Amino acid sequence: MDKPRKEHWDSVYENKDATEVSWYQPIPTVSLRLIVSSGVSPTDPIIDIGGGASTLVDGLLDRGFRDVSVLDVAAGAFDQSRARLGARAQAVRWIESDVTAFEPQRRYRVWHDRAALHFLTGEKDRDRYVDALNQALEPDGFLVLATFGPDGPSRCSGLEIRRYNVRMMAELLGSAFELQTHELESHATPSGGSQQFLYTRWKRRG
Repeated sequence: MDKPRKEHWDSVYENKDATEVSWYQPIPTVSLRLIVSSGVSPTDPIIDIGGGASTLVDGLLDRGFRDVSVLDVAAGAFDQSRARLGARAQAVRWIESDVTAFEPQRRYRVWHDRAALHFLTGEKDRDRYVDALNQALEPDGFLVLATFGPDGPSRCSGLEIRRYNVRMMAELLGSAFELQTHELESHATPSGGSQQFLYTRWKRRG
């Protein structure tokens, strides 16, 4: 990476509105469906990784979830979400951290990520990601993980990315995670392009 992650993403959100970035979704339909259909309750703790400016938090609050945390390395992403949510932002825990340096202070029933993993092109960073995931996710908890798919872009936001298929994810996560479902989505970007995402849901074995 040409710049440290924080410097890069701070610059992105200083210069662009969240609705202008290629991965923007007005409604994160697939993520919400995979979370809700897991059967988690509104009181179960959920964390969204790299979701600082994502509208996933809006959808979770709309559906009555009351223990929602959002982790992001860019403070500017939080500023955009807080402005959008207004008073509802006070119900959310905002955690400013690089996921590879994240030291969870509690456990979560759901770990959601549509933003971070595919930017981790180095093996050490991916190992740190999995370490944080294993520390944070409850036994029998759910991992809802979306990355650029096999036919997705090779670069995003000026950075190289790592595209995934299900086999690659399974090898990264290890035997502690059982795949429940997976699907591909052709995401329409704000500029009129298309990006392939691979969505998966895994259950952590107790």
